[in-house]
Amino acid sequence: MPGVPGVPGVPGVPGVPGVPGGGRPVMTGGATLSAAHVLGESARQWPDAVALVADGTRLSYGALWQDALRHAAALHGQGIGPGDRVALLLSNTARFPKAYYGVLAAGATVVPVNALLRTAEITYILRHSGARALLCEGSLLPEGEPAARAAGVPLLTTASPGRSPSLDELAAHSTPLDAAVPRAPGDIAVVLYTSGTTGRPKGVMISHLNLVLNIDTTMLAPFAMRPDDVVLGCLPLFHTFGQVCVMGTGLRAGARLVLMPRFDAHAALDLMTAERCTVLMGVPTMYVALLQAVRDGGRRPALDRAYCGGSALPARVLEDFEAVFGCPVHEGYGLTEASPCVAYNHPGRPRVPGTVGHPIRGVEVRIARPGTAERIEALAAGETGEIVVRGHNVMAGYLDDPAATRAAVVDGWLRTGDLGVLDEDGRLTVVDRTKDTIVRGGYNVYPREVEDLLAAHPAVAQSAVVGVPDPRLGQEVCAVVVPRPGSAPDGRLAADIIAWSRQRIAAYKYPRRVEFVTALPLGPSGKVLRRLLAEEFAGAQPVTDA
Repeated sequence: MPGVPGVPGVPGVPGVPGVPGGGRPVMTGGATLSAAHVLGESARQWPDAVALVADGTRLSYGALWQDALRHAAALHGQGIGPGDRVALLLSNTARFPKAYYGVLAAGATVVPVNALLRTAEITYILRHSGARALLCEGSLLPEGEPAARAAGVPLLTTASPGRSPSLDELAAHSTPLDAAVPRAPGDIAVVLYTSGTTGRPKGVMISHLNLVLNIDTTMLAPFAMRPDDVVLGCLPLFHTFGQVCVMGTGLRAGARLVLMPRFDAHAALDLMTAERCTVLMGVPTMYVALLQAVRDGGRRPALDRAYCGGSALPARVLEDFEAVFGCPVHEGYGLTEASPCVAYNHPGRPRVPGTVGHPIRGVEVRIARPGTAERIEALAAGETGEIVVRGHNVMAGYLDDPAATRAAVVDGWLRTGDLGVLDEDGRLTVVDRTKDTIVRGGYNVYPREVEDLLAAHPAVAQSAVVGVPDPRLGQEVCAVVVPRPGSAPDGRLAADIIAWSRQRIAAYKYPRRVEFVTALPLGPSGKVLRRLLAEEFAGAQPVTDA
């Protein structure tokens, strides 16, 4: 293949001299920054250290980087290069980091696809993103193959060669690039699609600068990641939490990443014990499940520290986890549009339960008056309003949606859609999602507050609080409860939960309605999907009178 003039070691694509893919120029001057070097620099510093434990094998940093560079060369051979978008439909196996950093090393943009999506949903993302190819795991071909066909997108599989080219085979027979293709700091590294709870999913554009600074900043604090750390990778890597906070910071620090294809609490305890994991990152539902697994006789790994995000961790769960596992749990806050980290309870600083700590370095947080769409009107400490964020972590925008971008980013401040409050010391408390707030008879009820209370009830394992229609009050407070083992989900327990809550919280806040389920519906990151519960129980009737 002909080389790219001025960029040694970067091959071009046949028929397009000097331009590897898409007719887009490669940078040959000015400041450069590539998120591919998150892995590349660690491979140079710790080539023989184990980077990855997955699929029953161990892979060194040097080998993982060489595999990524082979993937990059294989993509160039398919006509894919700088500026092109490549969709990944992959689960938590060694293939994910190989392909992810391979796409970045090729100078292209990664479009991770939720591995739980169906064909129509995948098709929409492929079309909307303008993906040049879909890299699809063999087990996900039943959904991915028809989606690629419907979108008219070339399919590369990780399965044995057949109807579609095998990326594994192409990479194995490719000469690795000498180096990653240079990119400008503002070039787009990743397009992450939101869950689409209020319409079609939006493509969140994250630049190389966004990604590298979020990884570098959080690696130092709050995660304090070190080369001797062993990190459990139980969060899905297609989601920003697992992708940036687990994979990104872990590999940047030279730590060992232990991947789980799918979270299972008992298997996680065994894996953390066997691999001597020091760091756990997860969402609240994982912490609840791990505690129950220990109660059921599971092993207790010797963790050094744990981090929780995605949604609120009830105070009782945090306290129980710290008591059982003997390590501190640091709560944090972030969102896809913020690359994702915004604030965390930092090690070495006093923790205040219920807060998500201070903003990460280089990021500002304010509380703004809700409902002022055209401007940011900051509120004083102690007042509740919308959390707004400014700094290196704010997204580049929504793909092909300038109107939504203008609505989300006002005067450089990202409107999060979350309600919060800052105390006098600058600690942030997330009250709830604006859209999840229940308005009962003119009073605002924040589900998180009620859920935190219910977590202390001896018969409640998990709960989600939603608003359901009420002809007199507008909305009524409904608690959807997963009972603890041994507790009968009947009218007597429902009445007890209501009476117990009434004694401990303001009259307008306690749930008048209680519904029981065996499990709460979860999104791809492990967040509870309250909207599904609100729809399901819209016609629920009061268990007792008000």
